[in-house]
Amino acid sequence: QLQLVESGGGLVQPGGSLRLSCAASGFTLGDHAIGWFRQAPGKEREGLLCISSSGGSTIYADSVKGRFTISRDNARNTVYLQMNSLKPEETAVYYCAADPSCSRLASEYDYWGQGTQVTVSS
Repeated sequence: QLQLVESGGGLVQPGGSLRLSCAASGFTLGDHAIGWFRQAPGKEREGLLCISSSGGSTIYADSVKGRFTISRDNARNTVYLQMNSLKPEETAVYYCAADPSCSRLASEYDYWGQGTQVTVSS
């Protein structure tokens, strides 16, 4: 059964950092593009970054440029989202998703994790 599982969320102070993980089971993560999204209460799901199967990354959200990076470890079948200088308005549920190619649109992705909560607060 194909499954994505996010982890690493939690409570962090403004200006702090977190690293989220997206682990795959039932398929080879390296054969897919993996996108990271977030959704705050009452808002639409927002595409943040994506890493292609070849390892190239794309940033979709201008607000995270210079602070968020995406990487993959194919040996661990895991993709990471490193988030630095976090802001309170970035409190949301963060999701990873898999698809043959990168897109900023959530509707393009076939497989999703259950999400991990990130809360940025003092």
